[in-house]
Amino acid sequence: MSQLYQQYAEELSSVCYRYVTSEPDARDVLQNSFVKIFTAITSLDYRGEEALRAWMKRVVANEALRFLRDRRKMRFVEHIEEQKILPPVADDDPQPELLSPDMLHRLISELPVGYRTVLNLYVFESYSHQQIAQLLGITESTSASQLYHAKRLLAKRIKELTNDKR
Repeated sequence: MSQLYQQYAEELSSVCYRYVTSEPDARDVLQNSFVKIFTAITSLDYRGEEALRAWMKRVVANEALRFLRDRRKMRFVEHIEEQKILPPVADDDPQPELLSPDMLHRLISELPVGYRTVLNLYVFESYSHQQIAQLLGITESTSASQLYHAKRLLAKRIKELTNDKR
């Protein structure tokens, strides 16, 4: 258990921080995730290190989502509110490669919880909108809308930062 923890704690911690931005809360989520991993690992059909890593990441992501649901922190912005929050974005593409990974992570962590959650599930966990809808108890169109608006808001913030650097 100690070796497994030492080998994967940092990587799984980064999964926690994609969903839960508070350090104490992310540590709690990681700890609860490892308890679930250690409890269920004996029944896991081992299919190699990559499969193990993917399974542990899913456990952590699911635990983070449970935490957000339990704390009622996950809120999906209604379409009318979205239009008030999001001013039009220029047509040119943002250039995230001009930002450090830490800065990009910070921008993602500043997104509203619903936007951030769907973005993380879709982009980093490779879930489909159907899977996200089932997991979060929302419709597929809400998932798609949240992703669309998360990308728009993130693009706007990236453009603002990269324009400031020039």
